[in-house]
Amino acid sequence: MSSLLIKNGRIIDPASNLDEIADLLIEGGRVADLQKDIGRSAEQVLDASGLAVAPGFIDIHVHLREPGREDEETIESGSQAAAAGGFTSICCMPNTNPVNDNPAVTSYILKEAERRAVTRIFPIGAISLGSAGEKLAEIGEMVNAGIVGISDDGKPVMNGQLMRRALEYSVPFKIPVIEHCEDLFLSAHGVMNEGYYSTALGLKGISRTAEDTMASRDIILAKLTGAHIHIAHLSTVGTLELVRTARRQGIQATCEVTPHHFSLTDAACSGYDTNTKMSPPLRAQEDVAAMIEGLVDGTIDCIATDHAPHNSNEKMLEFDQAPFGITGLETALGLALTHLYHPGKITLSRLVELLSTNPARIINKPLGQLKVGSEADLTLFSTDSEWIYDVGQTKSKSRNTPFHGARLKGQVAATIVAGAIVFQNQSLVKVIG
Repeated sequence: MSSLLIKNGRIIDPASNLDEIADLLIEGGRVADLQKDIGRSAEQVLDASGLAVAPGFIDIHVHLREPGREDEETIESGSQAAAAGGFTSICCMPNTNPVNDNPAVTSYILKEAERRAVTRIFPIGAISLGSAGEKLAEIGEMVNAGIVGISDDGKPVMNGQLMRRALEYSVPFKIPVIEHCEDLFLSAHGVMNEGYYSTALGLKGISRTAEDTMASRDIILAKLTGAHIHIAHLSTVGTLELVRTARRQGIQATCEVTPHHFSLTDAACSGYDTNTKMSPPLRAQEDVAAMIEGLVDGTIDCIATDHAPHNSNEKMLEFDQAPFGITGLETALGLALTHLYHPGKITLSRLVELLSTNPARIINKPLGQLKVGSEADLTLFSTDSEWIYDVGQTKSKSRNTPFHGARLKGQVAATIVAGAIVFQNQSLVKVIG
């Protein structure tokens, strides 16, 4: 039985209300002991002095592109990028080619993940066949095959009746319906946030109301059906307030925010850099402030990257022609520590809750906790290590990020999945044995 002893780390587990310096012993892929000083020996010993030791991070919004666009990302490369970013589990969206709208594609993803991924992979199934928004996909069969939620992400469900049926269908399976909230008639083929900068740059804007009105509809339908609606990549003041109101009414509504939506504004688009083009778009300063407020007060449940790799040739097109999306797995922790923790906005315990505890709850998986008997998925990180992100060193197959050259404070030291070290920053942590 393989064993790993982690010594002297700051163990942070919001699920157990734990935040203390202690040792943690892993045996057979599970936590075997957790106390102040474990005297037992192990095959490997890792000195975590000065490091935070947290339940493994979970990203519930990732695009892996396989099958179909392996030139942009694969299950293998995406999981390696995830591990480098401290994520032990990632949920992959269904907008592959073919779309993950049936159990055959779900099974393919899981089999390839078992064969080549270094992290856990949880597929998200499509709401509608081909994500075309016309007929429900084979939801029950996909659940049996292994999906943990449904979404037509990137293609909002414009048909309200179809969305109602999807929500109703999700209830007995106890899975979230993850919605990209956008009224396509209101967004009207815009390419960035509607406001001062879109006018100054001469680019077609996307109104905040495109997100707000669709979020309002979905929350109303969630109330009607009793289903779990999860608002993906929330970005506006209005949608945040809608979620707050829904919570007060007892509606099962959760939401996520991306690192780029709490760290950048639409002013970043001023240089026409297509790596600042994403959907939903970067918003105004008031929206960014609202995202941070939601992260602080608990309205926002989790941080998710919306990791969306694209071929560099496609991102080299003119701004209005280039695809939406950026990579984000490797910069998420650094951005969260730099923009949220170090300015004193949130505690480390809240950060771990956003990156691990709550995502596990949303997808109904017994992860995101550190206690004897639990899965030994862990993320070790330094809060003070300063570094500059170099996209040339990325594990992803794509390079589309606005954060190349960004100076960040806080870095992943090691990522452990089922007791195995799948990523290690040699400059921050050493393993003996």
